[in-house]
Amino acid sequence: MTHELKNIVETYQKAEKQGRKCVLATVVALEGSSYRRPGVRMLIWEDGTMIGAVSGGCVEKEVYRQALSVFDKDMPKVMSYDGRYRLGCEGVLYILLEPFRPSKETVNAFWEAVEERIPYHVTSYYVKEFKKEEHFGSVLRFGRQDYPFRKSYTIPETSEYYEQKLHPCFQLILIGAEHDAVQTGTMASLLGWEVTVVVPPNEEKTKSDFPGIHKFLPLEAEQFTEKLDNQTAVLLMTHSYVKDLQFLKQLKDSKPAYFGILGPLRRREKLFNELFEHCPDISMEFIESIYGPAGLELGAETPQEIALSVLSEIVAKVNKKSAVSLREKTGSIHA
Repeated sequence: MTHELKNIVETYQKAEKQGRKCVLATVVALEGSSYRRPGVRMLIWEDGTMIGAVSGGCVEKEVYRQALSVFDKDMPKVMSYDGRYRLGCEGVLYILLEPFRPSKETVNAFWEAVEERIPYHVTSYYVKEFKKEEHFGSVLRFGRQDYPFRKSYTIPETSEYYEQKLHPCFQLILIGAEHDAVQTGTMASLLGWEVTVVVPPNEEKTKSDFPGIHKFLPLEAEQFTEKLDNQTAVLLMTHSYVKDLQFLKQLKDSKPAYFGILGPLRRREKLFNELFEHCPDISMEFIESIYGPAGLELGAETPQEIALSVLSEIVAKVNKKSAVSLREKTGSIHA
């Protein structure tokens, strides 16, 4: 969700420079099922431009129509959308529409949290009925400090509220620069992940060869000092046995959410054996956490298919799911 809010704040900053008004739509409650769940947001410009989405595309026109009065009167409102007879989702959405005019202090606090990879909360105050009220609105919360989404907003003493904890953007540390690394980095960036590509200093590729990535680091293994938290995946795909071994030695004390190595099983075992020779005190927990060969069994052959296979395994691992067809699943799709 943080990557979606990043897009919203970036777009707001562009709109502010152009003197354009913005309204933020937030799904704050749901009865039944829906394409997307509470906590999703969409930024709306007066001309109908929309950034983000609150559904699969079927609700947005009505949200814009309802937002017109918020642009006109500068008064927040809650709308509902009953999809039980119009959509396949069979749910009722409650959506908060509020003027979006965060102060510079709020914007700066948000970008600082993003850069420092600090978790935070967003709390939205509303009532579950079609209604306009000045005290409806949302705030960012970092620790005990609140930053409202519009200047001069005061948190109400009594009201329903929806609170959402947001984590740092998921990041992928991609070590390698071959064709499959390019495809993997591009595809991961489309997922909203912050992708850092690490390559040898003498590598001929540059950041421009990896569309959408966040960072490009030309450095040796012993120079790598990036923070690896539980919102980080590491993928080792240098196509060089020596370089893979060097990075394994450098990262042996790390605990990312996922650690994968490209290449066949025999190569992985050879790497582990030599790693034990160089680092006899290495933790078995680290060794057992490594996914190698990385990826799900999809019959992948092309660089694009390999990227899909590996990224799918990362998503499954992070969400603590086994890769099964939804056709075989009983009950709700979402957790």
